[in-house]
Amino acid sequence: MSLDLRQLEIIRAIAEAGSFTGAGERLHVSQSAISRQILLLEEELNEAVFLRVGRRIRITPAGEALLQLSHRVFQDLKDTVALISDSRQALRGPVRLVGGMTVSLYVFPTLLREFQRAHPQSEIKIWAGATDRCLAAIRAGTADCGLLTLPIESPDLVTVPAMEEELLLVTSPTHPLARKRRIVPDDLRGQHFVLFESGSNTRRALDEFFVRESLDPNIVMETENVEIIKALVRTNVGITIISFQSVAREFASHQLFCARIAGASLMRRTGWVYAKANRVPRAVQEVLACFERIRPRLKLTPSGGRPKKAGAVPGPVPVAAED
Repeated sequence: MSLDLRQLEIIRAIAEAGSFTGAGERLHVSQSAISRQILLLEEELNEAVFLRVGRRIRITPAGEALLQLSHRVFQDLKDTVALISDSRQALRGPVRLVGGMTVSLYVFPTLLREFQRAHPQSEIKIWAGATDRCLAAIRAGTADCGLLTLPIESPDLVTVPAMEEELLLVTSPTHPLARKRRIVPDDLRGQHFVLFESGSNTRRALDEFFVRESLDPNIVMETENVEIIKALVRTNVGITIISFQSVAREFASHQLFCARIAGASLMRRTGWVYAKANRVPRAVQEVLACFERIRPRLKLTPSGGRPKKAGAVPGPVPVAAED
């Protein structure tokens, strides 16, 4: 079979123009040249591609199959040329990222520095907000991609898992729970909690934990601002359950106590989200590549990994581990 790109181009031109003459005008060749190519193709296929009905033509099933092939082939060519062209050019202009408060505070600054180093002629613009507003911005095209808490299931969006973080119990160093060597779910009964607002995926995971353990938490404050949560915990307004990344600095400086809850597997999964398209935009590719380079530097767990045995995590503040 010697089907070539020129024949596919001719089939598409005939289908769009509705005639051999019109196709010839589009491709700047004679009508006879168009007819000759189609005749050669039909002889090789032993199948009609177009039917001549008076002065009009009608595409056959075989012709329709070749027409669809033509669309796919030329779109692939266009995408490949664009990808090669993109990769050879310096990335310019703004790249717009969205995310929740936690990743905006503890991931995006490191990502921003790496991105500026790799792409000095471009810049990242960051906007922090609730998940539903971030998704709306991605769908509207006012954000290129977002780093959001999973799961996010939507047919018009692509999600790429990025991080898995432990959610730890966090209290002030003077709280009674901070003196316990091992904390179990029952120790949380009657405690006052400062938590993320209802509706977020992180809060949903915590609510499921409370239900599993038959706990009825006394929630004294809800907010999406993790810095407000930590400030209230430091002053003993309540305790919280948040990612270690959020408290790594305070953990190291004795300002907050954090512990794993024995018997509980509390994890938060975060991923990149962007609009589904024929190809991944260059800006999104570069953001994801920069993130992969900085991921080893992020403080996702107190010991660099979840311990398999009970015991203290090295550092000035004890972290109770599971048995």
